[in-house]
Amino acid sequence: MGMAMLSMSGCAVFMAGNQPSKKNLNVLNPGSSRNYVIAEFGAPVLSEYRDGTRVEIYTFQQGYSKWVKVGRAFGHGVADVASIGLWEVFGTPTEAYFNGKETSYEVSYGPDDLVKSYKLIDFEQTFPKVKQQ
Repeated sequence: MGMAMLSMSGCAVFMAGNQPSKKNLNVLNPGSSRNYVIAEFGAPVLSEYRDGTRVEIYTFQQGYSKWVKVGRAFGHGVADVASIGLWEVFGTPTEAYFNGKETSYEVSYGPDDLVKSYKLIDFEQTFPKVKQQ
């Protein structure tokens, strides 16, 4: 009976375990290699030269640590079993909503392709939402 109940745990458990991983922001520290930045964040969405300085923008989903994902999956599994599967009505939309935060950084490199500086791009502040009337 218990195994049958465990096998009923569904999407929320799977979704929690497959959320995006937390990116290591230490690769942005000055002196880090551009190769490390690309390996961690993926290819830049923009790459250009400004006054002879390479500037790139990286956009990615900032996810969750391994233990946070494991804890969430375990919690959903327990709730699924305790509610005979009814938890999925709440758990699945919750996991769909909390799927990491889209994050963008602008990174400037020195001539040796080592990080010189970086800044977080806050799109909410840069492009405020227009209120509809």
